[in-house]
Amino acid sequence: MQRISRLKLLEEREGAGAPAKKGDRIVYNTRIFLNQGEEVRHNEPLGTQVPKEMIRVVDGVTFIDHTIILGERQAIAGVEHALAGMKVGGYRKVRVSPHLAYRDKGISGLIPPGAVLICEIWLRTIENVSSGESL
Repeated sequence: MQRISRLKLLEEREGAGAPAKKGDRIVYNTRIFLNQGEEVRHNEPLGTQVPKEMIRVVDGVTFIDHTIILGERQAIAGVEHALAGMKVGGYRKVRVSPHLAYRDKGISGLIPPGAVLICEIWLRTIENVSSGESL
């Protein structure tokens, strides 16, 4: 992972294949925790609003498949930076400072203003958008 100010790699498992790069369409799963350890339960409410094929339950934990074009600012900056360079099947756990997450606004009822987040990220698939090739 490229080192960026206020994003700290805590743990990593590499995965296989070509690394994700800007412009790739990727599918990933994430769990988010407040710095004190409390999990932000953002996946459960989404589970009632998305198609069943986007939902994965592992060991009682609900995961939603999120699809983005890497580099298009479709996820918080800390997650996008952590995804860059990951390989399919890879995992990263990162500490994300507020300026790479929800800043001083937070998300009402989920994430307080100015929160430092711990994000666990699993990369499921990569598709090179320009070629349409799945990696």
